[in-house]
Amino acid sequence: MISEDLVFVSQDEFTCSVCLSPLTDPITIPCGHSFCLQCLSRASKSCLTCMISYCHAHLQPHFEIVAWKDHKLTDPDVNLKEKICAKHHQSLNMFCKTDDMCICMVCVVNEHNGHTMVELEPETEEKQVKGGLISMENEVEEHEKSLTDLICCIEETRRKLMERFRERERMEMEKVEEILSNQITVHSTHLSLVSAAPDWFLLIVCAVPRPPVPLHTHRFFCLLADFCPLTLDINTTNKHLHLSEGNKKVTRKETEIKYPDHPDRFEWCPQVLCREALTGTRCYWEVECSGCCMRIGVTYEGLGRNECYWQCGLGENEESWCLICSNNSYHSVQHNDVQTEVDTPYSPRLGVYLDWPAGSLSFYSVSHTMTLLHRLNTSFTKPLYPGFWLGMDASITICPLMMSCDH
Repeated sequence: MISEDLVFVSQDEFTCSVCLSPLTDPITIPCGHSFCLQCLSRASKSCLTCMISYCHAHLQPHFEIVAWKDHKLTDPDVNLKEKICAKHHQSLNMFCKTDDMCICMVCVVNEHNGHTMVELEPETEEKQVKGGLISMENEVEEHEKSLTDLICCIEETRRKLMERFRERERMEMEKVEEILSNQITVHSTHLSLVSAAPDWFLLIVCAVPRPPVPLHTHRFFCLLADFCPLTLDINTTNKHLHLSEGNKKVTRKETEIKYPDHPDRFEWCPQVLCREALTGTRCYWEVECSGCCMRIGVTYEGLGRNECYWQCGLGENEESWCLICSNNSYHSVQHNDVQTEVDTPYSPRLGVYLDWPAGSLSFYSVSHTMTLLHRLNTSFTKPLYPGFWLGMDASITICPLMMSCDH
């Protein structure tokens, strides 16, 4: 029996009075009870007047005895001894700023007379606030540093992108300069050949007799007065179309030309437009055709660039009008996919007369005579651009106006 009692007492001493489990981080308070540290923080209070920690049961007198109701209770504190003056065993409730230490009231009178002192609790709160501010300032500095690093990273990325963009721009400009240089070389060669031609050659050309043009004289000279020199626009040229003779001649080939990217370029349709926008005036131009299939006409600027032939081809839509030549014959005149047949002897040289104010577009066969093939009558609303569609191995040359010497 004695042995069983001893074992019972031993188990009780190591059991928490709150959770009734073996003690974890055991704490014994002055009243003699032992608790787990976590249970102590939940189930008891510390009295700063008595300088003792109480369990819930022993804390009741502080609520029932009038003299004890003024005692200051706080959350459980396992370090109460640190709040008692080691010399005088009094509560440390003052702070000496002169000596930077916590003191009791006896210390105030005996040892710190004349020093700068404040109550401990406000000073503690102030230090906690200052500590919190310092912590916040450090956190702000860390965030600022992170933000600065991010900005530096963004700037570095932007710099690298700009370098890549400038390099790409430089390469594209070199391509354009090379193309322009080749065109200038071809043009210079052409001019040098013309300059080197002997005078007798020009005299022979003028001496060859030509029959008179069977066109009313007044009408013929109106065409001469309205003659308009045209130039092919390289920015609209399809990759299978090769320009030459100073952008006056275009030929379709199997090989591709790597033109610079441009929103005006025909992606799939083998077409090219001229640079000149014709509006509010009368214009006449002539072309020399070679090949089995081609289209000569005019179009508004809004003609599609990335669609297929049957969508953006000349004459296939309401944006354009054209004359179709096929197998050395005039096939038809077409607008908005509606064709009108043309039955006239073929000549590789064609004349086109645009009377924009009157809304008429005329096609002429030009040889030793000028024959009207067809005249389209409509109402133009926007500037028109001369354009050409070419079949494989076909070529079209924009010609200067020619007239025999007897005219």
